[in-house]
Amino acid sequence: MKVLGISAFYHDSAAAIVEDGKIIAAVQEERFTRKKHDSAFPKEAIRFCLKSSGISLNELDAVVFYDKPLLKFERLLETYYAFAPKGIRSFTMSIPVWLKEKMFFKRLLHDELLQTDEKYKKGKVKLLFTEHHLSHAASAFYPAPFEDAAILTIDGVGEWATASICHGTANGIRILKELHFPHSLGLLYSAFTYFLGFKVNSGEYKLMGLAPYGTLDSAEVRKYIDLIKNEMLDIKEDGSVWLNQEYFDYATGLRMAQDRKWELLFGIKKRNPESELEQCHCNLGLAIQQITEEIVIKMAREAKRLTKSKNLCLAGGVALNCVANGKLAKAEIFENIFVQPAAGDAGGALGAALAGYHIYFNKERSVVFPDAMEGSYLGPQFSDLDIRLIAKKYNAKYDFKATTSQMVTAVAKLIADGNVIGWFQGKMEFGPRALGARSIIGDARNEDMQKKLNLKIKYRESFRPFAPAVLAEECAQYFEYNRESPYMLQVQAVIADRRNKLPDNFNSLDIRHKLYYKRSDIPAVTHTDFSARIQTVHKETNPVFWELIREFKRITGYGIVVNTSFNVRGEPIVCTPEDAYKCFMRTEMDYLVLENFVFFKKEQPVWKEEKIWKEEYTLD
Repeated sequence: MKVLGISAFYHDSAAAIVEDGKIIAAVQEERFTRKKHDSAFPKEAIRFCLKSSGISLNELDAVVFYDKPLLKFERLLETYYAFAPKGIRSFTMSIPVWLKEKMFFKRLLHDELLQTDEKYKKGKVKLLFTEHHLSHAASAFYPAPFEDAAILTIDGVGEWATASICHGTANGIRILKELHFPHSLGLLYSAFTYFLGFKVNSGEYKLMGLAPYGTLDSAEVRKYIDLIKNEMLDIKEDGSVWLNQEYFDYATGLRMAQDRKWELLFGIKKRNPESELEQCHCNLGLAIQQITEEIVIKMAREAKRLTKSKNLCLAGGVALNCVANGKLAKAEIFENIFVQPAAGDAGGALGAALAGYHIYFNKERSVVFPDAMEGSYLGPQFSDLDIRLIAKKYNAKYDFKATTSQMVTAVAKLIADGNVIGWFQGKMEFGPRALGARSIIGDARNEDMQKKLNLKIKYRESFRPFAPAVLAEECAQYFEYNRESPYMLQVQAVIADRRNKLPDNFNSLDIRHKLYYKRSDIPAVTHTDFSARIQTVHKETNPVFWELIREFKRITGYGIVVNTSFNVRGEPIVCTPEDAYKCFMRTEMDYLVLENFVFFKKEQPVWKEEKIWKEEYTLD
């Protein structure tokens, strides 16, 4: 039995295919179209999934869409009615689109599927719809290595639900409790993302990275927390929240927040994108991060109370807040936690396929260890011939290593010598994290590495931290964490023995001086609060990356490297060898490794696009 899941038309469109309960392929549309967070119907992603399964659309048992558009339309109408006469401008913009296109959603899907495969026959395949939060819940529970689990999903909004608590068992998924729009932890966090000058639905992780620059336990942070709780937000013991809509504009307006009211409340102006970050911005970021962590932990305690399970599964966009995940792990409410690596809307495509297979078709679930996600390596991979053809197209020079072992030995030495490597191996990752298949890697011991990666290679904000990829069996030698974190979704502290003492005036330093103070013996991956977003690398799921880090340890004594996504600011992670070569040539990476092919920047022909690229992306 083959089931295709689709998410589309909001952000991070994706497709996934499940065959007899096994995940065969899953990928975001942005990787093919090169449009970051592409919301278009995922034609290319679907084609890839079908090719991976060796079938056509007509041979599927079902196509499942990840939410219910008519329920969403109902929510829009009721919201506009409740807030009237506010929102008339937004109403006149959005409702005609719904009436013209989305009210007839099945017809729209049939048309899109026909454009994806011209042999597609309407009526040949079942077309199903699952609720948004059920898609999230299914994406987390069915791949998890648990017979029984509490399931917590938290995001902006689906149809009506903004958070849900479910119980997953052998009998399926039972929804126990929901929080409904307009009250939403995800939208609250996005509103602060907007106010602090980052882009909603993509900049939330920047806010999470900014928060540690706030001054912990300072009077200003406490003031902001009190203002948020007293004026904007009411937090219940079960983690449900009530948001004072006088401060927000997302229900019927065209912005996230009422800017003027926020400015009066906090005493600071809304930050413009790219403008200077001040301590007040960092402190406000820390305040909302701490509130988010408090709410997530309360929701988790309620999930525990309702289910009595020792296991927890997490999904929804807020589940990508790995700082909150780390605090949740430390709280020890649950013995085991599994976070869906594609926790956002892209993962909804996988959840839709799994929900169709297990719930609609009532198929039994098999528990797979360590989980059923295949390391999240579910995307395209390429042959040596593909790489040779790209090299020929660009007249590129390379050194081909006859064996993977020879390649790994050479690259480990290059990293130890301070070089930055574009690393391209095997199947592409599904989800927002690069996990050693489409990564940029460097030496975690190098105190200049963070600055070099941010300003000369990623072309992004200098305050942004980088993640460590560490041999799974040696994680506890570096971090206060002795469990697995294969999907880079846990933030934990660097152990005390590796930390450097901070100067007495550290909290009074500006953000730039905090940023470049050497905090540990692995400074490139140690954030300003001594934390790190950990990826544990496992021989079973990524043997080549694991072997590289092990070889790096043989040379240096350190079984840890910097790992960041293979892309530049504003672009998706690279998908093909051609994407990788272009990104390599447009940045100041030193070497590119495509499977066993090693490209040295100084040996490549002149890249004509390089100047244009740098003018567009380089930050002051």
